[in-house]
Amino acid sequence: MDNQKIGFIGAGNMARSLIGGLISSGIKSENLFAADPNEDICNALSRDFSIQTLSDNQALVDQCDVIVFSVKPQTLKTVATSLKPKNDALYLTIAAGITSKSLGNWLDGDKAIVRAMPNTPSLVLSGACGLFANAHVNEEQKEIAESILRAVGMTVWVDTEAQLDAVTALSGSGPAYFFMVLEAMEKAGEELGLPADTARLLAIQTGFGATKLALEVDDDPQDLRKKVTSPGGTTEQAIKTFEQEGLIEIFSKAMKAARDRAEQLAKELGE
Repeated sequence: MDNQKIGFIGAGNMARSLIGGLISSGIKSENLFAADPNEDICNALSRDFSIQTLSDNQALVDQCDVIVFSVKPQTLKTVATSLKPKNDALYLTIAAGITSKSLGNWLDGDKAIVRAMPNTPSLVLSGACGLFANAHVNEEQKEIAESILRAVGMTVWVDTEAQLDAVTALSGSGPAYFFMVLEAMEKAGEELGLPADTARLLAIQTGFGATKLALEVDDDPQDLRKKVTSPGGTTEQAIKTFEQEGLIEIFSKAMKAARDRAEQLAKELGE
């Protein structure tokens, strides 16, 4: 991957994070390119990372081995159909909901396409990303795609493209669920008499610590929960309330709604 020229069409926050992560992992800045109509964004990338930026998407495609579409799903068709694609390039898209079949059609068919579903913690190099490769992607290209996304977090491959909709519902949208839990804990802490800044700090650090513990021990979340839930104790009373109010069912229903919306977007924005 060291000599691969990687170009980003769309240079927003996710592209910036990926570029920064790649440079931190040892990729030379002269092998990274970005195209965006926003001149200020391009100037900032050039200044901060010493990469080449362009205003013309086709000029980027012509000189890159890997093209990363980091544009909004609603604009991907317009961007893709305006290009004269290279047959031997790898096309990596992080646009939610757009299938590889749709993107392939827009790129005149039979292109090596990897779909990626990263999430916003990628902005702080702590992302979780699902990947799917179509039948035209070879093993070397899979390794390249994985290396690009691994620069900002962890990656997993899924066996079917439909599973990316589940990834979207779990990790793609998942940070918002955790933020909502933090918001609820903070508000409840205030209602119990804590100052707002104290409640916020305790909620955030508790979330961080619990997640770090789950990452670093072999126990699954259910076992970890049981270990901190003493019979007759305070935690047990809170857990019983969550169970009585149907928290597990609420999460299941919410994530199915997110999955269904991802499927609907594919139909609305695709072919």
